[in-house]
Amino acid sequence: MALEAVDFTHAEEGRIGEARPESSDHRPETAFRLLHDGVNLYVRFDVKDRYVRSVQTAYQAPVCTDSCVEFFVQPKAGKGYFNFEVNAGGTLLLYYVEDPARTESGFKRYTVVPVEWGRKVVVRSSLPAVVEPEIAEPVAWHVCYQLPLALFDAFVGEAGRSGAVWRANFYKCGDKTSHPHWLAWSPVSALNFHLPECFGELVLE
Repeated sequence: MALEAVDFTHAEEGRIGEARPESSDHRPETAFRLLHDGVNLYVRFDVKDRYVRSVQTAYQAPVCTDSCVEFFVQPKAGKGYFNFEVNAGGTLLLYYVEDPARTESGFKRYTVVPVEWGRKVVVRSSLPAVVEPEIAEPVAWHVCYQLPLALFDAFVGEAGRSGAVWRANFYKCGDKTSHPHWLAWSPVSALNFHLPECFGELVLE
C-alpha cells in the first residue's frame, strides 16, 4: 500500500506527554499512530508545536538537534532495537543498537543502518526540508513514514507480525531549538532516550 493511501484514523492514538524535568517550559502536544499490513509498518506523528527549527538534511545527520520525532522499537525479544529519528523536514537517522552503553565513539555495540535500507523507508513531512529561521508562532505539522518489515527481519531474524508483542518508545525532542524539550510516551528514568528497559509494549493487531 502506498503511504499516501494509508488511513491512519483506523489506528489507536498514543500521546507523547512524559516530559523530562530538564526540558524548557515548551510542551508540544504530540500524538502518534501505527498501522501495518504484514509487509510494511506505517507511522504517523502529529505535533502542535512552536519554536520549530529543522536544518539537518543528510541521511544519518544528528536530527535530534532539530525539532524531531522518534520511534525506537525492539521487534524481537533478546535482540537489539532500531531508532527511527525524523526531523520536521523529513530527514532520517537510523541505527540498529545492540548495546546502548555509551563510549567515546558512540554506543558500545551498534550498526549504522546502510543507506540502501534507509532509501526503503519512505518519509513524508508537511513542512519543507529546511525550516530556518525558527518558526516561533504556533504551528501544526506531521511526519508519516512507511518502513518495510523486511528491514527488521534482516537484522534480528524473522520478526513477529499480527499478534506479536514488541517493545517500543516514542519521543519528541528539540535539542538545539530555542526551547529544548524531551518528551516520551513511556517515561524514561534519565535524560537518555536509549533506555530499552524503559520501553513500553506494542501489540500488533
